[in-house]
Amino acid sequence: MSLIRRNLDVLDDNFFDNFMRDLNLFRRGNIRTGWAPSLDVLETEDEFIVDAELPGLNKDDINIDIHDNILTISGETKKEQRFQDENVFFRERHFGSFNRGIALPPNLNTDDVTATFENGLLEMKFPKTELSGRKIKIQ
Repeated sequence: MSLIRRNLDVLDDNFFDNFMRDLNLFRRGNIRTGWAPSLDVLETEDEFIVDAELPGLNKDDINIDIHDNILTISGETKKEQRFQDENVFFRERHFGSFNRGIALPPNLNTDDVTATFENGLLEMKFPKTELSGRKIKIQ
């Protein structure tokens, strides 16, 4: 068996982030096909904030689920009827079902989440809690 030297300089800066994102989607069975909303994830001293761009949707078209510390945002955008029979020359908007999941940190209170939706931006705020744990004495 021979060792192969790898040139790690060829990996881009987002390699690990992309790997973790894809791994989270794969574990949940949500291999991304089509489109998914863009997310901003922010952390303050007191809370964890997730913003999702969902233009053209109503709040009733969006599903938010938290299971096993995985936040899943899903829904569907529909094509406008006026474009069904026309010759479309250029289309950049996305239509169809979407499903986006991200792993949440363990120190969040997922029972007190607030979610607002305004002008196509879904904002979820998760209050932080103290990490719980206990010290185990070795006998």
